[in-house]
Amino acid sequence: MPRNVKVSDVKANLLRPATTSHFEVDIPIPTGISSRWDRSKKGKLQLMCSETSLPGSNLATFEINNDRTGVTEKHVHRRIFDDRIDLTFYVDGGLYSPIRFFEDWMAYITNNGDTDSELQGSSYNYRMRYPKDYMAEQGLVVRKFEREKTFGNLLEYEFVNAFPLAINSMPVSYDTSSLLKCTVSMSYIRYYVKNLDKIYSNSPTTIKGQAGFNAASFAGGIVDTIVDNITGNDALGDFAGGLTAAFVLSQQSQ
Repeated sequence: MPRNVKVSDVKANLLRPATTSHFEVDIPIPTGISSRWDRSKKGKLQLMCSETSLPGSNLATFEINNDRTGVTEKHVHRRIFDDRIDLTFYVDGGLYSPIRFFEDWMAYITNNGDTDSELQGSSYNYRMRYPKDYMAEQGLVVRKFEREKTFGNLLEYEFVNAFPLAINSMPVSYDTSSLLKCTVSMSYIRYYVKNLDKIYSNSPTTIKGQAGFNAASFAGGIVDTIVDNITGNDALGDFAGGLTAAFVLSQQSQ
């Protein structure tokens, strides 16, 4: 028989979905170019990251056919990680910081000279640096969070031995202007989720106390998204969403 579920439990568990628009990315700066890219520029790069993805992995298996009659088993022998993660950045006018940063990093990897005369010379050549010199052993982090801090803790993915693998081409034209974006593919050998051994849960009293708040927040989030899409004004969407949430809370308190 199906179990009975209270309305308050449904509200607490279903009316607070995660959204895709709340995240941030930490960009590591390798030692070789750290003199040209300080912390303030690093923070600017983090804010410019407009799109990325949470990484994935899969388990490689082999089949066993002879242990039991008529039964095929699969046993895991390896975990396979995605070979790259794509980061998309808004490009700031006049400075072109994301393009310059990753071009600088890739130029450091290939060790192809620092001056224009070296790059233009007929004897131009390059020799790759040792991987330990250009890889970021730690520091590339994708952090997923929610708009309301009461919704729980952060989900943090940290990547090991990351470096830029490719800078995608960026078309420009005389057509109607649009935002220039730079997409970079970062290679890594593996990732891990921080504090994965910790299990976070809300106590029954907290769930009961937050049920009304979650419903109001959910309604406010929907209105916020709709107004943002229609008007393109994030501040106006925040204002409309806040009014909606306050109205729902006021109706529940009556």
